[in-house]
Amino acid sequence: MPLDDLILGSAFAAVQVLYFLAFAVDAYFFTRPVNWVDTSEAAKRSIAHYPYIVLFYPVLREPEETMRTTFHSLARIDYPADRYSVIAIPNDNDIETVAALKRLQRDFPFVRVIEVPPTTHSSWSKVWVAWERTPKAYWWHQGRRKRNRALPPKKTRQLVYAFYQVAAALAHKEDFLVNYIDADSCPPRDHFLAAAIGMRDYDVLQAQNVAGNLNDSLAASWHAFDHMAWDGSKYPHVSADGRHPYWVLGKGLFFRASDLIRLGGFHPWLTIEDPEVGMRFWVNGKRLGIIAGSLIEEVPSTFAHGITQRKRWVAGFFQSLGTPLAAMGMEPRDRFKAWLNFLPCMSLWLNAVGVPIGIWALWRWYDATSPLPLWLLPLVALNLFCFALSMTMLYIRTWRRTALVLDSVWARIWYMARVNPLFVMVWWVVWLIPLAIGFKMYLRDEGLVWERTEKSDANNELVRTGVAAAREPAARPPRDAALPPAVAGAAGPSPIPSLSRNSANV
Repeated sequence: MPLDDLILGSAFAAVQVLYFLAFAVDAYFFTRPVNWVDTSEAAKRSIAHYPYIVLFYPVLREPEETMRTTFHSLARIDYPADRYSVIAIPNDNDIETVAALKRLQRDFPFVRVIEVPPTTHSSWSKVWVAWERTPKAYWWHQGRRKRNRALPPKKTRQLVYAFYQVAAALAHKEDFLVNYIDADSCPPRDHFLAAAIGMRDYDVLQAQNVAGNLNDSLAASWHAFDHMAWDGSKYPHVSADGRHPYWVLGKGLFFRASDLIRLGGFHPWLTIEDPEVGMRFWVNGKRLGIIAGSLIEEVPSTFAHGITQRKRWVAGFFQSLGTPLAAMGMEPRDRFKAWLNFLPCMSLWLNAVGVPIGIWALWRWYDATSPLPLWLLPLVALNLFCFALSMTMLYIRTWRRTALVLDSVWARIWYMARVNPLFVMVWWVVWLIPLAIGFKMYLRDEGLVWERTEKSDANNELVRTGVAAAREPAARPPRDAALPPAVAGAAGPSPIPSLSRNSANV
């Protein structure tokens, strides 16, 4: 056999074995049980206690209309008005966003604002004291960034600051649930009710997500398909009755504030906080419940913006699966299981070799000159069967989820046409770009500064007047919240001690 045939044939066989292992991991996930939160009407009527919920809204140079669309959805939340607060958390030097939020408060007076100052400000002492008392905040107690107060300017820093300010104000009042969303996230009306139900059985809750702008562009359709394949299909199985290390999705999730304090809050030195904080909760015995209700979000409408977003995800995945696993006390066997969460994404690297060498093998078979041994045929046939089965099931689930945001059958068919198997395979090859860039970012310790994903208020019509709005009740009238009057926009009496002038905008 010629040397080139031997090399290519060996590479083809190796890729087929790796593809089979990837399908085996898929089978493992889909055989894990899902811990769904019961959001039936009967379950909602059974709520005897409504936990206090604080929804944090970290923003950075966001378009005003994008935030307005999100606030429209929050105005329709079905939950006792005195049992939740919405707190926007811009940086204090983000002048345009702060001004936009003040304008929006005229129409949405339930929105409060805490401006995040530099970490040199005295109000950050609440964070340093809390971390000093908490060994679970391992980044503060060990490693090359031990007690480094110069936290990188990004979403996690904003969450850290706002959480500890509010936790201090509520310390002698009551425990509360922490919820946070992205600038473009639009929760369903029963988002908080689901949390009140789910926290009776679980310690961490995660709502699903669905993109609202499925058909805005070909890029948006392909980006949205990622969420169909992961958030809306495979991800719920990581709940697994508590037997598998889980991630959270970075929006639409709930923790108890007391648990978050005991476990050290959010790790500020990672590109994204969601994989690490989920696994830290799991290591400490906290069970995950899945809320079927989906937040509507906006996916990038261009491939360039999508690559920018995904390269950050990849860098954060690598960072979270490195030294943090040992630092949080995860056993080697569980570290391996944690890596399986990343495998569906990382296995796309196989396509860099698998696609061209598969074309070569197909051509040689057609030309009747194939050098491949016959024993490979059953493995190839099995892989093709597994691929067809997995794609069929994925397309069935995707078709069902398109109904959440598209009311026309033709619009749903048009979306399915844009994510046909051929196009999806092309998209999976394009995914090699953010995988490579994200890995480079991980090696160079980059990605710590917030590189925001561009928003365009793509879900304006859907959320305000379209399918989603038609499923919501009328907007609630303005009301007083239970947060301190010192927080911008608050008015009237408050049962909670005021935040200091230094910890909120004035």
